[in-house]
Amino acid sequence: MAADRTATSDASGATAAGRPRPTLAVWKFASCDGCQLSLLDCEDELLTLADNVEIAYFVEASSASVQGPYDVSIVEGSITTLHDAERIAEIRRQSRTLITIGACATAGGIQALRNFADVDEFTRAVYASPDYISTLRTSTPISAHVPVDFELRGCPINKLQLLEVIGAQLNRRRPRVRAHSVCIECKRRGTVCVMVAHGTPCLGPVTHAGCGAICPAYNRGCYGCYGPMETPNTRSLDAWSGLEDPDLVRVYRSFNAAAEPFRQASDAHAQARGHET
Repeated sequence: MAADRTATSDASGATAAGRPRPTLAVWKFASCDGCQLSLLDCEDELLTLADNVEIAYFVEASSASVQGPYDVSIVEGSITTLHDAERIAEIRRQSRTLITIGACATAGGIQALRNFADVDEFTRAVYASPDYISTLRTSTPISAHVPVDFELRGCPINKLQLLEVIGAQLNRRRPRVRAHSVCIECKRRGTVCVMVAHGTPCLGPVTHAGCGAICPAYNRGCYGCYGPMETPNTRSLDAWSGLEDPDLVRVYRSFNAAAEPFRQASDAHAQARGHET
């Protein structure tokens, strides 16, 4: 992360250079907390971050809370209730910059599978008293409700990418997060293409980079954890995959099922097999 390591802070919340520390808030919506834990996993880098920002709100790490407005808000999780839709609108009003992290916040997450089915049927099957459950029929990304300044994809996110994005925001510059596909990461680490060498179905050609191509390195196809890359050609990949329509519906409807390119691809194959989307 690009940060001024020579500037230390005192108890008043100002740096040694006399500048007030920018405030950072971390918020959770419908999610598993994995992306927030990625921030806590930064360890030594987190200490440097704490020297340069005031962590004003971060329930996962501390019970301390500072009232907004906030310079930077980081949001994990999707919107699945009316209350959350109202809460994210208030967070947006309180935040100069809003960054969403992870598949839930950027694409609705695995819980967006509800978007393709009957939510009432799910609640009846799972809960003894479904009348007590208040939920929306869809799980949607934060950007469907409020303007978002930057989306960082992944399930979970790459902690080094998160530090880069935070550092970029604090220094008022564009984040250096690559937009290419997982295939480029395979090339960089010298991993043999599992589709070409073994005929293993792989979403790498249409998936955003960031994981370091972990699955192909172990002779497994990419599962699309980081969501669609920019301008993915899903139709071309489908022709090469060797999979039938039912399997293609399944591979696209996972962590990033509601991401538009993956949703369109899965809908097309669902229609081809004669099922409703």
